[in-house]
Amino acid sequence: MEEENIGKPLLKKHYYENCPGCKVDKAKELKTDVSLRNLLNIWMVVLCSTLPISSLWPYLYFMVSDFNIAKREEDISGYAGYVGSAFMLGRAITSLSWGIIADRYGRKPVVIVGIIFVIIFNTLFGLSTSFWMAVITRFLLGSLNGLLGPMKAYSSEIFREEQQALGLSTFSAAWGIGLIIGPALGGYLAQPVEKYPHIFPKDSFWDKFPYFLPSFVISVFAFVVAIASIWLPETLHNHPQSSESTEEAEALESGSNGADKHKIIQKDENLFLNWPLMSSITVYCICSLHDAAYQEVFSLWAVSPRRLGGLSFTTDNVGDVLSIAGISLLIYQLSLYPSLEKVFGPVKFARVAGVLSIPLLQSYPFIAMLSGFTLYLVINIASIVKNILSATIVTSLFLLQNRAVEQHQRGAANGISMTTMSVFKAIGPAGGGAILTWSQKRLDASFLPGTHMLFFLLNVAVGLGVLLMFTPFLRVKKKTPSQQLH
Repeated sequence: MEEENIGKPLLKKHYYENCPGCKVDKAKELKTDVSLRNLLNIWMVVLCSTLPISSLWPYLYFMVSDFNIAKREEDISGYAGYVGSAFMLGRAITSLSWGIIADRYGRKPVVIVGIIFVIIFNTLFGLSTSFWMAVITRFLLGSLNGLLGPMKAYSSEIFREEQQALGLSTFSAAWGIGLIIGPALGGYLAQPVEKYPHIFPKDSFWDKFPYFLPSFVISVFAFVVAIASIWLPETLHNHPQSSESTEEAEALESGSNGADKHKIIQKDENLFLNWPLMSSITVYCICSLHDAAYQEVFSLWAVSPRRLGGLSFTTDNVGDVLSIAGISLLIYQLSLYPSLEKVFGPVKFARVAGVLSIPLLQSYPFIAMLSGFTLYLVINIASIVKNILSATIVTSLFLLQNRAVEQHQRGAANGISMTTMSVFKAIGPAGGGAILTWSQKRLDASFLPGTHMLFFLLNVAVGLGVLLMFTPFLRVKKKTPSQQLH
């Protein structure tokens, strides 16, 4: 009889009939393969959040120029940085609150409400006729869009334990692709009267609002996602002590002793004292500061005149470069990254990516000296490699953060991560725009003239992030006995 019971659960899990979280848990227990529908849900919602963040990069320089707020051409990048930072500032203020609401009322309501606000304020941004209207609509878009934090937790909760890495990889891949597809849309669709005069006539609505079309297309996509989210499975339990009872069952099934069981069901662990979590969040914030500044600066630098150290690209050119980088990033994330991460591990992989980023980034001012097809080819290659390296670092840090806490605390941990990251990403665009403006005013300096100084300062952030990836600062939490069984 004892042999017959080997491998069977010691304590049967109890599922509540009307609890959405229990329905998801029961479905996970019965189905061992990956649900493509859940992967698609994550992909669509994350894209819906990230497309508005990045779509303005190719045309923001021209949009601010049309507002006639900058007294000199060199000041345009500085004002553009404030517009870019407004979104992240708003998100920094409200991310933790949206996380608390998601823990209390569910992930699904926060997702649907957040998408509705994306539709409203992303559309209004495209209709901006002044600098301050653009800043205010971007701030409201960021503060009322609480999608990413709850979706990071959702990406872990909707899959079985052994499939959670796939869920988080899908989240980071969708995020990275959104940060590439968004600028491509902005580059191709902004100023349609000039680019497609046979479709959009002069003195029409599209001529009065030349930057509305990319916002409109993204809002239409968001509307479709909002409708589809009505059928999004809810992962939050609506009955008391459901998580504790489930974890007790898991502890007994895995054969954990009393001390391990107490550790598993502990609810009031102070996440701020969890150093593996906080150290990975700190490194993530430094890297996010760099990424936000780089993403803002790259497009502004690319469309700047060559006499100021830029590439004199059009919005189409920028869209082409970012589209090619996006396709390459998608292939990399879905094919190469999982295998390479298993070989190197997330920490070592992130370190290698950070070190390789430094010489690549410092080569950008020299790339600007090229011209014609050579320039176009080299900047495409550099952009592909830079985006792959950035995605490697971010995805590896996502894995470290979610492995540093038990599943019942991942929502709060991701809330802390999103809040602190948003603060740094609010600084990034404004800081990057200001540094670009300053660097373009010192073209004749003896030390790091022009954009050499810009990319040097971006590398300072990369270097700091790499240094913090080593012990004793960055620590990785050891797996519990129950986690090792998975």
